[in-house]
Amino acid sequence: MPVRKPALRSVAPVIRRALLAWFAAHRRPMPWREEVSAYRTVVSELMCQQTQIATAIPYFERWVARWPDFKSLAKADEAAVLKLWAGLGYYSRARNLLTLAKQVAALKVPPRTAAEWQKFKGVGPYTAAAIASIAFAEPVAVVDGNVVRVLSRLDGYREKLKDASAAAKQFTELADALVDPKQPGDFNQAMMELGATVCRKAAPECGKCPLAKWCDARQQGDAADLPSFVSKVRKTAVVQRALVVRAGKLLLRRYGARSRRLVGMAEIPEVATLGVELAGEPALIRRRTIGTITYEERLHVVSAAASEVRRWTRDVELEWVATESLEQAALTGPHLRWLREWLSPSGPKARGRQP
Repeated sequence: MPVRKPALRSVAPVIRRALLAWFAAHRRPMPWREEVSAYRTVVSELMCQQTQIATAIPYFERWVARWPDFKSLAKADEAAVLKLWAGLGYYSRARNLLTLAKQVAALKVPPRTAAEWQKFKGVGPYTAAAIASIAFAEPVAVVDGNVVRVLSRLDGYREKLKDASAAAKQFTELADALVDPKQPGDFNQAMMELGATVCRKAAPECGKCPLAKWCDARQQGDAADLPSFVSKVRKTAVVQRALVVRAGKLLLRRYGARSRRLVGMAEIPEVATLGVELAGEPALIRRRTIGTITYEERLHVVSAAASEVRRWTRDVELEWVATESLEQAALTGPHLRWLREWLSPSGPKARGRQP
């Protein structure tokens, strides 16, 4: 699809200079920017998929301290990888990263182009472009949600977009036309930085934007309304979970090889999988949204006889974990937070809501 506004192409050189000058003065310090390598770029990009940068930074620092390159990570055990990843969510990213490390470590030199990187599982067009442009200076544009927002406002694109994937496809050609051929990595990071800190989804600070003079949305006064997406149908779901404690140990579900997403990870078991009857109010209720579904997680304290637990373990992958060892149990992030809260000195368990 052709670029909608040739005028943006004609001012590409001046847009690049203005954006790169702004980035040099306002770039946020991040550990993967201070020391650039293909490995560090790969790790940071996979960690920052669907995760806020502030959350990813300490994980990144612990990760590269333990596994500083592809070869060291390639030798790692999957359980150790998942344990260090615990809390970031979307655990397929960790397994994909381990698989990728093994494949790259077997090569004499790592891939250099976005097309080559995209052949690895878990590396889509955005991630491949980021790796190739930042680590190898390939002049290919990164198009993530931040970049889509910047470009839709610059270009004044007011048609409704179906979803994030359709938006990325819509603006890839324009992004490629604007990317700086000499400093593609810095340019891509600058575009993402601008979208994250100035050209924000809500309350964009147009007065601080280095590209304001070329921005159609600023001129029309509707920057906060762009980009425009087709409204999605949102749903809610209730999940009942069982808090079973005996002799200082908590019953957890450890997902095995049959699980598609959470292999090796642990969670609080669902009441439905145990087949128990509930009585009374939940000890804790927490809500979280994944995609278009908001889950209401209800955590119930459940008393169970030894015979019942033995019956459960025949059909469900269950194990006892000492409450003081939960940090090492490779629990998924939300479940670890809920258990910390429940078990805290001022939490529901301490206040007597226990068997």
